[in-house]
Amino acid sequence: MRILISFLLLLSFIHAKSSDFSVIVKKPFNNALFDITQDYDGQISAVGFSKEYKNNNNEQAKTYTDAFEYLASVSGSHGSQMHLIRVDDFADITLSKATNMNSFSEAVALVKTPSNGYFVGGHTMDGSLVILKLDSNGNTIFNRSFGTKNYDRMSNLINLSDGGVLAVGSSATTRSTSDNLFETGLGLNDIYLTRFSKHGNMIWSKKYGTEYDDSGIDAVEARDGSILVLSTTSYDKHKDVTLMRVSQTGDKIWLKHYKSDELITPHKIIKLRDGNFLVSLSQKDEMKKDQVRLIKFDLQKNVIIDNIINTTYASGLKDIKEYSDGTIVGVGYVRDTFNTDALVMMCDSNLEMLYQEHFGEENYDMLNAVSILENSQAAAAGIYTYKNEQNSNMWIVKLNRDATIAQTSTKSINVYDALLELFANEINAKTLRIKEDLTIEFLSHGLLFKVGEYKLTSQQKIFLDKVSSRLIDFLYRHREFIDTLEVNGHTSSEWSNNGFTDRYLKNERLSMQRSFETLSHIFKKQDLKKQEWLSEILRGSGFSYSKRIMHSEGENREYSRRVSFKILLK
Repeated sequence: MRILISFLLLLSFIHAKSSDFSVIVKKPFNNALFDITQDYDGQISAVGFSKEYKNNNNEQAKTYTDAFEYLASVSGSHGSQMHLIRVDDFADITLSKATNMNSFSEAVALVKTPSNGYFVGGHTMDGSLVILKLDSNGNTIFNRSFGTKNYDRMSNLINLSDGGVLAVGSSATTRSTSDNLFETGLGLNDIYLTRFSKHGNMIWSKKYGTEYDDSGIDAVEARDGSILVLSTTSYDKHKDVTLMRVSQTGDKIWLKHYKSDELITPHKIIKLRDGNFLVSLSQKDEMKKDQVRLIKFDLQKNVIIDNIINTTYASGLKDIKEYSDGTIVGVGYVRDTFNTDALVMMCDSNLEMLYQEHFGEENYDMLNAVSILENSQAAAAGIYTYKNEQNSNMWIVKLNRDATIAQTSTKSINVYDALLELFANEINAKTLRIKEDLTIEFLSHGLLFKVGEYKLTSQQKIFLDKVSSRLIDFLYRHREFIDTLEVNGHTSSEWSNNGFTDRYLKNERLSMQRSFETLSHIFKKQDLKKQEWLSEILRGSGFSYSKRIMHSEGENREYSRRVSFKILLK
């Protein structure tokens, strides 16, 4: 068994290589990432937890006379440990380090330090709070364990303007008068804030709450040094959102409850460039499905914008960030009857949705955190679960401004910009769109397929000839950078008088027929030299209705019946 475990540890990291910047770190048991940031050298770092093995060699020679003592000695043979992952521009892992603390622990937050190191915040499984300061190589500078004698959990660790950090979380209420945090009238669970200096010294630690259960979720520092705290207050069957403003010393300035008949779950609060604040929430609709709700408010708790983004499937944004032009990027989850996918959403400065994309397999996938990169892309971290597997894996993706996954490449040309220039006339005429992940989609009504049809019309053939001749010439000139040209067929979701199985399979066959008809038409138009090259990179596939075109009222069936191209780079 020990040989097998050692072998598994050697194989614990499997980096999924592809043109998409998607790093999946597969280790034994469940693993996850909860926060992400960019290092000063451009690399991306993320934290979460992995399952690490304890070395019990020193226990093997011990003789036990008490069965319960023996069970206690082996019960911790493996468990959660804080884990730091770092990847470079080529999606290669350059650092992977677990803390190996005495108590099993999970990291929930990552904050950069001026020396390119990190503050890491989290909690142990037995209810203690932990803050670590690491150098740029992930080595521990100091480790602080703190909290009450009760069960404490950390939700986030935020950066402060003085170089210190604020831990946000919750704590079970003590009933002991010897506890210096004792306060009568608090509920079973309370908001717990602790402020540290940049050297790791605790400045203050305080509890807040009502007679009900309160939990600290997130916080952000205002320009005047006061702190806005996002939390929940639970009672009966309700869960209200609570906003609280405290001073630099932790004294409460004001508190505001957002009550609703529907269940509301808060996820994130950020400070905007205009000095106001934005909160991301999930709110149940009349069908009991989560919908994204974004609230913009000022320092005096006045609401400026309150917008619910209604989508077809249950959705939530667990993290949000603001670009310099006011655009908001959010990541989280989208759920249907069968599985959970990762959600990426872009909203304008008025909090109206611009784009959304779903990523993942037919299982459980989610993005927990996002960070905007210096080149205006974004990096996100979360959980990826392979199809037909049970264990979750650590996941890092890089995102474009249109919510698509960025590509990794050693290319010396900017293919996206070159394609925009190549097809400028079609883009201006709105007959064609090019996404930043190098997907090419046709927009004109005459280029879409009618219900149940896959044969190309004369209008489709003329347009394909015009576009493909320039596209293939361009790709062939730069063939040293091109890995694959995909021709993907798509359908809408309907198929009259059929159950789910037949509806899916018939749409799958139809989507492959659309792909093949388009692929073969393009292929036959090329000379022998290009045909030989295309035979190595061309790939046709059918997506059935898994990538439908959606709008605010649901599926756009007409635009779903289409063919798209996607270029994958080496």
